[in-house]
This record gives sequence, C-alpha cells and structure tokens, in this order.
Amino acid sequence: MNYKTAHANGTSTVELTGRFTFGDHSSFRKLIEEVRGHQSSTHVLDVAGVDFIDSAGLGMLLLARDEGEKTNATVVIRGAQGQVKRMLEVARFDTLFKLED
Repeated sequence: MNYKTAHANGTSTVELTGRFTFGDHSSFRKLIEEVRGHQSSTHVLDVAGVDFIDSAGLGMLLLARDEGEKTNATVVIRGAQGQVKRMLEVARFDTLFKLED
C-alpha cells in the first residue's frame, strides 16, 4: 500500500493505492498518526487505487473509524471498486462508514 495525503477546509483526504493487506499495518499506523495531527472534521479514505484488500485491511479501516470517533470526525470511504467494493459490501461497511462512489 502506498498513500498520499492532502488537507484542505477541515478535510483530510488520503489516497491509497496498491494492495492493502496485513503487511501494511505499520505504515497504516503511521498514516493514522499523520492524519490525527491535522485535526480535521472529515477524513476521506480514497480507495479507488486499491486493487486488493484482505481482512486485515478491513480491520485497519475499522481502526481509522475508531480514531475518527475519538475526535468526532466523520470517516468516509470513497471510490471502492472491484474486489475492494465486494469486500466492503460483504462486511456491511455501509452500516459503519459513509461510502461514496
């Protein structure tokens, strides 16, 4: 997984690319710390560039949600397609996150 962050108007946007798997746990923790420092009211995780996610990747998205709740920030997952979209649907992430196309 690779990522790029941007911050504007109270929103942190993170563009994730590649495969999002168990091996990305330490980089995702670093990403969470980076985003937390910006104190945004909305965190957008743009997963349009992610072509594969495993159960550990789903768990990391839940960690992001938990971090957002600590500061009353909304966490949005944007752009899921293919296998990633199917995994989010099967895991019923639409009940936990705001999902955007």
